[in-house]
Amino acid sequence: MARLEMGVEEAADAATAFSFKREMLAALPSLRAFAVSLSRRHDRADDLVQETVMKAWSKQESFQPGTNMRAWLFTILRNEFYSQMRRKGRELPDPDGLFADNLASHPEQYGKMDLADFKGALDKLPDDQREAIVLIGASGFAYEEAAAIAGVAVGTIKSRVNRARVKLQELLTVSGESDYGPDGTSAPLVNRAFPGR
Repeated sequence: MARLEMGVEEAADAATAFSFKREMLAALPSLRAFAVSLSRRHDRADDLVQETVMKAWSKQESFQPGTNMRAWLFTILRNEFYSQMRRKGRELPDPDGLFADNLASHPEQYGKMDLADFKGALDKLPDDQREAIVLIGASGFAYEEAAAIAGVAVGTIKSRVNRARVKLQELLTVSGESDYGPDGTSAPLVNRAFPGR
């Protein structure tokens, strides 16, 4: 009888580990995107994600099944990022503009140009505002979840998101819907090429 009970427990443990692994793997793309937004370097983001996965795997017994796996992983990643920053003493700037130059390739389409402008504006935001807008806008977390990940009050997250949106509008000189899409010079060309737009 003891052998049967032990077999049932082992089967339950295996099922839990499989579910944990499946949920963790499903969160990897958004986890990597968050890591890129924090570190601003793809190679460093990959290292952060790897470190996060290793820490999560080793601490899986502290994860409460039925709770939000993505929020738990984002919290681990964020804490790891700031721990590394504290260990280094400060984040290294990009004085030669090498990283910025890699982002500033001449786009072939309006969407690419707009995205490049947006990335540049996003990089100019203070770290706390950029983190908040990425958690809410890009990663799709609710304000409560983002607040838990960042370790601040919900009102603080809402305030940071609002300030980030206002600053992005200012940096991108966006005053309304008409500011999206082709500018006044190129709009006639686009409308001629694509009637009905």
